[in-house]
Amino acid sequence: MNIYLTFDYELFFGENTGTVQDCLINPTAQLFSFAKQKDVHYTFFVDVGFLIAAEKYPELNNDLNLVKNQVNEMVALGHDVQLHIHPHWEKATWDKVWSMNINESYKLSDFPQDELVAIVRKYKTYLDELIGKETFVFRAGGWCIQPFSLLKNVFLELGITIDSTVFPGGYLQTKDYDVNFLKAPKKSKYQFENDVCEEVENGSFTEYSIASYRYFPSFYWWLYGLGRIFPKRHKMLGKGNFISQGGRKWSALTSFSDYHVSTDGYFAKKLEASLQKAINLEHEEFVTIGHPKSCSVYSLIKTKQFIDKYHLVHHFKTFDRN
Repeated sequence: MNIYLTFDYELFFGENTGTVQDCLINPTAQLFSFAKQKDVHYTFFVDVGFLIAAEKYPELNNDLNLVKNQVNEMVALGHDVQLHIHPHWEKATWDKVWSMNINESYKLSDFPQDELVAIVRKYKTYLDELIGKETFVFRAGGWCIQPFSLLKNVFLELGITIDSTVFPGGYLQTKDYDVNFLKAPKKSKYQFENDVCEEVENGSFTEYSIASYRYFPSFYWWLYGLGRIFPKRHKMLGKGNFISQGGRKWSALTSFSDYHVSTDGYFAKKLEASLQKAINLEHEEFVTIGHPKSCSVYSLIKTKQFIDKYHLVHHFKTFDRN
């Protein structure tokens, strides 16, 4: 099995974004240490919009340099750095704290086509120049990659040939989110052309699906309960706030849901079971998603245990090391 441990490297986007130190620098340093011990590597999808927005404010130079240095450290350590876009940074402003304006700006599809294309070009150019190499893999912010037809031509222009956004069975429709992966192939990898959920033989793009798992309400009751009973072990290290997902929390507490496999928080409990599911389905790839900001003491322990147990059994890979 080829295992891809991937992390979306970003702040929070709610009323409290969290700090660079807590959301990014400290938890990522811990993830580095696990990788070094067993000679494995991760893929980091870097939220470039934050960096571009922070460039406008001299008082953020220290944070900006901390993040730039850590991103370059990723590359120096052999980790893979790829493109992650949250376009609402185009409208974010700083005045001692970040003020996020996600209204009609959370998805790339919220922008006129010419602005959408300009954002993708600008963000990819910035990241490529920062790390000194060409990125070629994309993950959409909030999994909002649909409709992909809006992105197709600019991706072809820029040499973006791989996506890793889809998690089969995923569905989240709100004012801000537009995620519908119900018809996505239940495969770990496939090719596509105009629609990320439609497999096309010899398509121009390859989807490395984030593994999905069926979570039952009892899992979420434990997730929310443990965070309150044992906060030092289970609360997120980033200490920020998510944006609203339009009632998803209550839905998860009352019925099963198909959601991504993650190294975040209590979700890390299901890493081994999810891997076994992928093996049973005879998948060749097992892609997880995580966020340094959403790490907890518990999830870091479980992630390290997962790496320690399987680094000699399976292949831990990155997209630039295929």
